[in-house]
Amino acid sequence: MKWVRRAAMAFLAVVFAASLLANFIAPDSYARQFRDSPDAAPSSQHWLGTDDLGRDRFSRLLYGTRISLLFAPAAALVASGLAAAIGGAAGFAGGWLEGCVMAVTDLFLSLPWLFLLITVRAFLPLNVSPVASVGITFALLGCLGWAAAARIICADARALRNSDVVLLARASGGGGLRLLRRHVVPNLMPVLSAQFWISIPVFILTEANLGILGLGVAEPLPSWGSLLRELESFSAFSAQPWLFAPLFLLVVTVSCFHLALENREGWA
Repeated sequence: MKWVRRAAMAFLAVVFAASLLANFIAPDSYARQFRDSPDAAPSSQHWLGTDDLGRDRFSRLLYGTRISLLFAPAAALVASGLAAAIGGAAGFAGGWLEGCVMAVTDLFLSLPWLFLLITVRAFLPLNVSPVASVGITFALLGCLGWAAAARIICADARALRNSDVVLLARASGGGGLRLLRRHVVPNLMPVLSAQFWISIPVFILTEANLGILGLGVAEPLPSWGSLLRELESFSAFSAQPWLFAPLFLLVVTVSCFHLALENREGWA
């Protein structure tokens, strides 16, 4: 249904715009503490109340949305680039190189993705600045999230290697680099684009999992993962339903990504 997809895209556009304009929309800084009103209920001054440190929850939700929505595409871009380089080269070259690359890819895919990410993150310094923690978190997502896309791209590159177009170009004297640039890479762009967009909601959810465990973006910088840590106590949010706002926004945003990408034109 086209109207559902359009509604999903409109919602994503509004969320992206609100997060980008957080400096103007947010009533206060994400780190400012109102020490006289910790754990305050929603009011005209604090639309979603304050947390246990007296920080405005609505402001932190806006800034946390910016972190998750801007850096998840960056991580997806890194992962897609690695998948294109590794899977595309292996599929086009074939032979022992493809076998070795696919063996490493299968090893990555056989390991539990979240456990692997948690293990690697735990080996890295945890007492880093908030800005450094953002870079570390999303760099790990990009560097460890390429395997599934690489297998798909490798299969497409293999099919292109044996296609009539490439065989004719090779028979006409086209070299390896020229074949890659003129025939293989342009034909891989649709599937590469699809893998990029599919990875974004995956990385958003993965960052949320890391943040809940305390291994994501460091305080006081907010992200959806760190905001969801307030839901650890059932007694707390059962009496404060406004604590569900980050969870609601996360679920709706990820769902809108899937609805917007459904039946997307140009997918391979």
